[in-house]
Amino acid sequence: METEALALSADAYKFLGAGLACIGMGLAAMGVGNIFGNFLSGALRNPSASDGQFARAFIGAALAEGLGIFCLVVALVLLFVA
Repeated sequence: METEALALSADAYKFLGAGLACIGMGLAAMGVGNIFGNFLSGALRNPSASDGQFARAFIGAALAEGLGIFCLVVALVLLFVA
């Protein structure tokens, strides 16, 4: 009986850890929205400088999405490997 309780609590901790890792994906999405929102705000204020900053906005978005994908990988590892 005690081993069943330990197995259930181990599964619960796996799901809890995966859920906490998924918070990072939501934060990455918020970061990408913040990057492009600020880019658009700056582009509307100074349209002539927006061409030079467009590549930097994509680099920042790619880095933020990379962190989100890393959080997804951690969540999947916690669910299926551990």
